[in-house]
Amino acid sequence: MAGDGVVVAAERGATTIADRVVAKIAAQAAREALHGVPEGGAAPHATVTVHRDIAQVRVGVELDYPSDIGTQCGAVRVRVAQRVRALAGMEVPEVVVRVERLHSVQSRLTAQGRVR
Repeated sequence: MAGDGVVVAAERGATTIADRVVAKIAAQAAREALHGVPEGGAAPHATVTVHRDIAQVRVGVELDYPSDIGTQCGAVRVRVAQRVRALAGMEVPEVVVRVERLHSVQSRLTAQGRVR
């Protein structure tokens, strides 16, 4: 406590950010890194485990095919780590990106019944 009766910020308490909140930040950051969702695809989703100020992040994505999968996954890793650090104040030592599905023009046409 400071001499003038004001409680110093560090002595007021603690801030806790729920895992699901950090997961929403990570999923949105993945969407930003990919510049959207493939046509007919699902939005990125994330699961997060927070221990103190360290977040372990796993992100599931669907990508267009053909594309540079490695570059896109790298962009997701970087963006997710940056946004979680900036918005939640947590360190992210690793972001695991799982490509769950690839969407090609051919598969979209097949799904619409246009392929002969």
